[in-house]
Amino acid sequence: MDLKLTGKAALVTGSTAGIGLAIAHSLAREGARVWINGRSSERIENASRIIRETVPGAQVEGIVADFASSDGARHVIENLDRVDILVNNVGIFEPKPFPDITDEEWLRFFEVNVMSGVRLSRHYLQGMLQRNWGRIIFISSESAIQIPGEMVHYGMTKTAQIAIARGIAETVAGTGVTVNSVLPGPTESEGVAGFVESLAAQQNKSRQAVERDFFEHARPTSLLKRFATTEEVAAMVVYVAGEPSSATNGTALRVDGGVVRAIF
Repeated sequence: MDLKLTGKAALVTGSTAGIGLAIAHSLAREGARVWINGRSSERIENASRIIRETVPGAQVEGIVADFASSDGARHVIENLDRVDILVNNVGIFEPKPFPDITDEEWLRFFEVNVMSGVRLSRHYLQGMLQRNWGRIIFISSESAIQIPGEMVHYGMTKTAQIAIARGIAETVAGTGVTVNSVLPGPTESEGVAGFVESLAAQQNKSRQAVERDFFEHARPTSLLKRFATTEEVAAMVVYVAGEPSSATNGTALRVDGGVVRAIF
């Protein structure tokens, strides 16, 4: 399938590793000009090298920005004129009992996970509408629907992303711009892989045994019964970014391995 992404300018926030890097990699493979984002030039250069080594002729550039405050979005906007495909992927998470989550932590999670996407979308949407083509994609999570008791503040931000994506989509009805959210389930990203390896060492078990226990006890509703790969998540995102997905708008698309049992 030709996704018709050749020459499109794509920005993927938080894309030096994990799901973000897989999305950037897949977009570059489809011919898009991709902007990698991270908090350090070293990580950006490493991610760019990975893509260039496996995608001949890849158009990859980088932009350093930390979205812990509005300064990050401001820096991106000042240095990147045009974005055709905006993937709001940057995010933070941390398990913590609800009574221990401070006001400052609630605000920090909202600032990074929600407001980064709000600020970038608000700015780049204008150009997309002028050109009558664009894609805004929020990387949410199955935690938006099944709020994890161990990190309520994280789940709240993921739910907010779904609402924002749908709301923006309502404002672009009848245009060539689409706005969607994608909800990965348990995915073998950089952080998850490290967490699983750590548990395996602590419990003196194999990595495979820890993964099996996780899906038996922590996510028993999973139909996949394993962690999804970052490439499997990226495949959905890149399809939504492409021209053939024009009829998909204002939708929350699950790539959760069947963890969420609701069919709607």
